[in-house]
Formats: sequence, C-alpha cells, structure tokens
Amino acid sequence: MTKRTIRRSILGGLVAGIIGMWSGQAIAAAGCYSSGFIGPKMITDVCWNCVLPIRIAGVPMGGDGYYPEDAAKNPLCICKDGAGLPHPGVTTSMWEPARLVEFQRVPGCSSILNGVRFPFNRTFQGSHGNAEHGGGDKTFMHYHYFAFPLLAILNLFVKQSCNPDGYLDMDMMYMSEIDPTWNNDDMAFFANPEAAAVANPIATTACAADAIASTTGRPIKEMFWCAGSWGTLYPLSGNKVGNWSIVNDTSLLTARVLAALHRRGLAWKTSGKKAMCEGKIHPTLPKQQYKFTSVYPRPETKSAHVMGESTMKWGLGRKIPAVGEDLVYMIWRWNDCCNY
Repeated sequence: MTKRTIRRSILGGLVAGIIGMWSGQAIAAAGCYSSGFIGPKMITDVCWNCVLPIRIAGVPMGGDGYYPEDAAKNPLCICKDGAGLPHPGVTTSMWEPARLVEFQRVPGCSSILNGVRFPFNRTFQGSHGNAEHGGGDKTFMHYHYFAFPLLAILNLFVKQSCNPDGYLDMDMMYMSEIDPTWNNDDMAFFANPEAAAVANPIATTACAADAIASTTGRPIKEMFWCAGSWGTLYPLSGNKVGNWSIVNDTSLLTARVLAALHRRGLAWKTSGKKAMCEGKIHPTLPKQQYKFTSVYPRPETKSAHVMGESTMKWGLGRKIPAVGEDLVYMIWRWNDCCNY
C-alpha cells in the first residue's frame, strides 16, 4: 500500500467519521432538542421584573402587581429557631423563581439539560394530537420537574431563613417516566379519589367563572378542580383529550404537575401568615401562590401569567414548529418570610 493510498484511507475515514457524527446529531436533534437555557440564557431569558412587587414590613415596593389574597400583611413577625428560641423579624414577601418544568414527547429527553437522553424506552411515547377533537385525539407528554432557586444560585436577596425548602442549587426533583399514575388515568383516579366529586357537568361548567377570573385578575382559590381557561385539573395524569394548542395543553399539564406534587407533599405552601417561618404541607393546589413564564422556545421576559390565564393574552408565538414544540416553563412562587 502506497503512502498516497494510506493518506486517502485516513482522509476518507475522517470524512466518514465527521459525516457519521453529524448524522447522529441530526437524528438525536430530531427527537430531543437542547433549550440552551443553562448558560447566559439564565440571565437574558428571565423576567426579572416578575420578582415585583416586593413587600417589606407590609409595604409594597416596586409597583402594584399581582400577589395572593392570603399573602401576609403583618409588618412584624416571630419565628422559633431549632432550639425553640423565638426570634423577632420583619415580614418580607416577594415572587421568587423557584422551579422549572419541561414537557417532552420523547421519554427521557431533557431540553433543560442540553438535550441529554436518560435511558428510558419509548413505550409511552408522547404526542401533541392532531387537533381534530375526535375520540382518539389525545395529547400526552412526559415532564421533568427541577428545583431552580435562581436567586439563591446567584446569591441575590435570599437569606437561609427565607428559603422554605432548603434548595440552594439546581436539582431534578421528579421524573414522570417512573410515575405509573402519569400515563394511566385509572391509577391517577385511585391516587386522587376526590376527582369523583367534581366529575360532573355542573362542576365543569362552573370552571367558566374561574377562567374569567384568571384572565382578568387572579384565579378563584376555592375552585380547586379548575385551571381557568386551560381546562379542568382532573385526572392528575399526562393525558388530555383533544388538542386546543400546544401552549394551552402544556400549561394545563403544568397545573396538574403542581396539583399532584402538592397532594404527595412534594410541593409546599409558602404564602400566608402560617408559612412565614417554614413551608407547610398543603394537599390541595394553592393556585394563587404561583405564576409562570415560558423560557423555551420563546421566552417571556416582560411579564408573567397566572394559573388559568388565557393563552390568547400571552401564548401567541410561544412555540416554533418542528424544532420548538417541547416547552419549558419557569414556576414563580410567592414567598412570605419572617426575616430575622
């Protein structure tokens, strides 16, 4: 074999390897896209105005924005430390970016983690439906739920005493691929039997009032089975019959995720006078405690939306056909804290 032949063989192998790597990346990208959020987008794609209003000693600062009806209003407070000693403090309340949730059609895919694939098979492959609203038309997506205390990560305006759950960095908290109730409506019902009490036309029709309230102000906290204009919460699974829009469907699934995690004690109530010293277990979804922003593929950087708020107000153009249909949302949580 001549030197020229050897050089050609090596060059051909390199070209074939490059083409193979490119093809492999293209195939992976076809089913699992990277959001690119971990990096500079953690600063540029965040709605920093959404931290407002901040209330210190009961006095609002930074505008007259939305906050829960049961938010703490007392200027002073007292909490006990681990030894049972009382500490006086000042009430400090604000919206904090606390969680990320991503929805994926490909099991194990994580857009937040730059397109990483976890080793799950495609037995429960997701689908967006086809918008025909037929009996077989169904949306199903997996989710991954991340702790994302952005203010603590950046060491901004957060004391340890005002951290209700102790998370200081990003961490994956839940994966729907290992949850049998997420892909099975019957199992979801037995895990949440209260769904039987609201599984009737009267309760469903009553959600129209919550839809109007959510779009014009704040959701009605007493209507625990409604997610405003997004639909009804139950069953607490990843299945949704019909396909109104990808943005609407993933918003409803976000509400279901929070409702299921609250029911299991994995999400806590952080708003209100009783939660000022530590987060409290709250088995029903405190709808007014949360607001949301889209971070991928088209971020909301100017304002946030409340639970159930019509996607006609905030959701237009939030997806990109083919390459940006697995959405990621940031979950903002109202935190009432006794700052001592």
